[in-house]
Amino acid sequence: MEQVNEQISQKSGRDYRADSITVLKGLKAVRTRPSMYIGDTAIRGLHRIVYEAIDNAIDEALAGFCNHIKVRIYNDGSVSVEDNGRGIPIDIHPEEKRPAVEVVMTMLHAGGKFDKKTYNVSGGLHGVGISVTNALSTWLEVEVKREGKIHKQRYEKGIPVTSLEIIGDTQETGTKVRFLPDSTIFENIIFDFDILSNRLRELAFLNAELKIEIFDERTNEGKEFYYEGGIKSFVEWLNKNKISLFPNPIYIKKENSIVVEIAMQYNDTYNETVYSFCNNINTIEGGTHLTGFQTALTRSINDYIKKNKLTEIKLSGEDVREGLVAIISVKVPEPQFEGQTKTKLGNSNIKGIVDSIVYESLNNFFEENPIIAKNIVTKCITAYNAREAAKKARELTRRKGFLDSGSLPGKLADCQEKDPAKCELFIVEGDSAAGTGISARNRKYQAILPLRGKILNVEKSRLDKIYRNEAITTLIMAIGTGIGDEFNLSKLRYHKIIILSDSDSDGRHISCLLLTFFYRYMRPLIEQGYVYVAQAPLYKIVKGKTMIYAKDDNDLKEKLEGLGSGNNVIQRFKGLGEMDASELKETVIDVEKRTLKQITIEDAIASDQMFSMLMGEEVESRREFIMEYAREVKNLDI
Repeated sequence: MEQVNEQISQKSGRDYRADSITVLKGLKAVRTRPSMYIGDTAIRGLHRIVYEAIDNAIDEALAGFCNHIKVRIYNDGSVSVEDNGRGIPIDIHPEEKRPAVEVVMTMLHAGGKFDKKTYNVSGGLHGVGISVTNALSTWLEVEVKREGKIHKQRYEKGIPVTSLEIIGDTQETGTKVRFLPDSTIFENIIFDFDILSNRLRELAFLNAELKIEIFDERTNEGKEFYYEGGIKSFVEWLNKNKISLFPNPIYIKKENSIVVEIAMQYNDTYNETVYSFCNNINTIEGGTHLTGFQTALTRSINDYIKKNKLTEIKLSGEDVREGLVAIISVKVPEPQFEGQTKTKLGNSNIKGIVDSIVYESLNNFFEENPIIAKNIVTKCITAYNAREAAKKARELTRRKGFLDSGSLPGKLADCQEKDPAKCELFIVEGDSAAGTGISARNRKYQAILPLRGKILNVEKSRLDKIYRNEAITTLIMAIGTGIGDEFNLSKLRYHKIIILSDSDSDGRHISCLLLTFFYRYMRPLIEQGYVYVAQAPLYKIVKGKTMIYAKDDNDLKEKLEGLGSGNNVIQRFKGLGEMDASELKETVIDVEKRTLKQITIEDAIASDQMFSMLMGEEVESRREFIMEYAREVKNLDI
């Protein structure tokens, strides 16, 4: 496999000749431009090369030949993926005159996924294959159990360094790939157990009765995922911290050339939690399968209301999805992905197929389960009434001067700069700390917005109540984007929104309330990397004329050890209000000295469940979480 990369001579544009064309053979193109193949060389790209190996194992499961996958992180930093599938073919490839396993490992776009006789449906089609994992690894070893023998081959930076050897006998079949990422390619080669676990849990949910194990030698931590109920279990897991309207999820499955599988259940919350997948790929931008589901759901519920003469109102899609938890999973032989991240399904025929299946199935379910149907309809009508109340509250708030385009809250100490890309907004707890922040800031590009006390917990509140909360409407107006169906990212007034709260438990609670609000009603701000939390210090150490700040007890201990013995004066800040302007500027305001934590959504599904558990109505799961992690708590303020 070859890739041509044109490089223009630096001497002169006139010297652009045949010898200016660089031909990158084999996997050299991958090593030269890794981000073209895995997105980036940061944390996501690092885990992407593991997913490529996992995708191969999952494809064996989809084809019906694998029911057990093992992932292991070793002390040396390498990772292995092992399955009990058929094993990569080891016979000589007729064209390449090399073992097929070597062709798969060393050539781009080589594999059984392009032959529908081998894999009718593949989850790895969107990826670039195990060959990219091989290319970006310091070393990779593959073991294939097939035809009564164990075959092994080793590669270094994508190049075979041994021939395919027989190292033993076996009655089993399967493939094991173990590799160490190349530290000259990646910014960091330390695998994150939680990131891998979350993805493996998701895959186990999406593939019923597939057992997936992960073990980390570094910490002796391991997890096992197996869900007989598949996506029904997925919905139950997502609803674990909520109160469901009926006991068992509604389950729909139709299988032809395309497999459509849906599980859904309503709870008493006000948020929509719907995730869509195609061939096990999380289609985070939705697509035709999601549109088909949404259209059918709205039509089916409205038809049921009309048929049973329950009300004259007509529900919107927003009304029928309040409190809904649903998983939409389709298996498509030839998926067409589009969108910015290539995770939006574009096959036009899928919309009609899903729409028809869901509409017919829900109509039958509602007829057979009138009590559940009534509970769902009642929930949707209540959502409609709340939405109408929210409109009135929004209009009332707008008439009072809030939420108007261009208007700003009186408490906001705005900056002079008008370019949002250069502007920062500090959301500060209390007027006292805000006053200090105003003195410490650079008024050219830094704005200060004080919030008095704890804002409303939006996890427990409908939109109409949110619009009546002064602190939140002040925040909405300052940020400029609006929320809900009025949200418009292009109207964002600051490209850095920094939560600045005390380092004690109350301050962390306020931060959590704000992050819950952003996650539920302004999620693109987090997804686009605009939200930060300032790392305010808890201690100040004074030794002579030297002042050093420590963020917590561990940091304090380390810095005291570094200072050695002597007269060290330690001051513990109870809040930001105790800091003077110079201290606040040095620790959280000055861009040259401060430390900010950027808030990201690495796993939206896990994040959603965490917000529901910590901020929702279900007390028992929160108590279990506290009991489980109580021993790990540091800096507990009582």
